[in-house]
Amino acid sequence: MNVDRARARRLAAELSDLRTAACALRDALVLLDPDGHVRWCNPAAQRLLGIAWPRDRGLPVADRFGDGEVGTWLRQARGDADDIASPVDPAVRLQLSLIPYGNRRRLLIARDISRVTKLEQVRRDFVANVSHELRTPLTVIHGYLELLDPEDVPALAPVLNEMRTQSQRMRQIVEDLLELSRLEMQQHIPEERVEMAPLLESLQREAEALSHGKHRVTVEDEGHVDLLGSPKDLHSAFSNLVSNAVRYTPEGGGITIRWRRTPTGAEYSVKDTGYGIPVDHLSRLTERFYRVSSSRSRATSAASRSWNRYAAISSPTFRTNCARR
Repeated sequence: MNVDRARARRLAAELSDLRTAACALRDALVLLDPDGHVRWCNPAAQRLLGIAWPRDRGLPVADRFGDGEVGTWLRQARGDADDIASPVDPAVRLQLSLIPYGNRRRLLIARDISRVTKLEQVRRDFVANVSHELRTPLTVIHGYLELLDPEDVPALAPVLNEMRTQSQRMRQIVEDLLELSRLEMQQHIPEERVEMAPLLESLQREAEALSHGKHRVTVEDEGHVDLLGSPKDLHSAFSNLVSNAVRYTPEGGGITIRWRRTPTGAEYSVKDTGYGIPVDHLSRLTERFYRVSSSRSRATSAASRSWNRYAAISSPTFRTNCARR
């Protein structure tokens, strides 16, 4: 009997410690039963979500938020929400997660990301402003370099050619930054119908022009569906993969542009016989302006040169944005 009482006291003390720790968190924690009713929440839930304990015990949490952003997200329950206005204060931006646990129960977590959101906006504004400011002087410098004829001063020809190359490279970087800034600030992407057959033909022509006949460029159109989206942005994304394949595939290699249906939507991929990307660099593929050393790429074994670069754009969102031809 004493043993049972001691165990009960120990469990009660541990439960109290857990609840005290949860109450000390700055993130809102809301425990939901299988029917989506509030079982418990910490004090931060009132500050961020307007849910208080024990006042809202048994409250249907989705109904609590009505047709607002939080309520709509809870009813859809499709992954995490990265930037949603707090129902208490619209100026507060929240990151929401819904984690299943136990017997069909769920844990709603809300984190205040207002400061991170503001810093991200400052970064975007800085990139946009700097890019705009750099565009004019770079254009002037490149223009003057074009006026200089290397044949007039043969000794400086290598220097002038290198200066032109680097100037053009800097201009391209600025254009990339401006395009990135435009995409980040774009709130709504237009949903025009993008016909994939002519787009794929255009990508093939661009690849052949860039290759100058040094590569075999083929297109495999197995999708027989079109897309809804921004024609310019889709063409830019698809074209970048193709141009990278041309640049990093040795002369005589092959490049395959493929469009196909998948169980979850559609997939666009570019496959080539280039040097490939070392495994330890794969995790950094989406990092801005990250580049693998060309010397390391060429050091890759010959065995890895057979169809080892496979770049693809595939998303379940294509499922709702595909239209049959």
